Amino acid sequence: MQANIAIGLIEASSIAKGIEASDAMCKMASVKLVKTSIIARGKFTILISGPLGEVESSLRAGREIVGKALVDEVIIRNIHSQVLGALEKRIPVESLDALGIIETKEAIATVRAADAAAKAAQVHILEVRTSVGGGKGFVTMTGEVGAVRSAVAAGISTLPEGMLVSQVVIPQADPQLLAAVGQ
Repeated sequence: MQANIAIGLIEASSIAKGIEASDAMCKMASVKLVKTSIIARGKFTILISGPLGEVESSLRAGREIVGKALVDEVIIRNIHSQVLGALEKRIPVESLDALGIIETKEAIATVRAADAAAKAAQVHILEVRTSVGGGKGFVTMTGEVGAVRSAVAAGISTLPEGMLVSQVVIPQADPQLLAAVGQ
């Protein structure tokens, strides 16, 4: 199900410019500042949400402030509600079927892949982590093996060149993995 809102993300290589951009983005348009965070290698991420036009205006203001420190940016229209629900937290499940994992080099690429995966197939998004050691991110999902394969393929197809670290589909995940990825 789509959340009927747009999100915008900016990743900057400067913490100071990231904070300044966050301020400008909030002042430029009627958006909600969902999250900011300092991630590995001194980078700063900004996540906003709101109506598409407002998010576009806000992102434009942030991009201008960040300037050459811009690492990546994205607007996702009608973000899937599972992605928002699993952002930076694990959604518990009672059991695992097939398990899919997409690991990316940068934070924003993870959200992009998670949204495409959730929209492509009937899967349960378990977790969307945008700040893992070294600046990496990952998304985990479970469901029927065919659905997980389709979702992982859709997720990696949206990634810019060189952003994919690894992808895995485990057809019949061992129940012991539930403690690592599902609780």
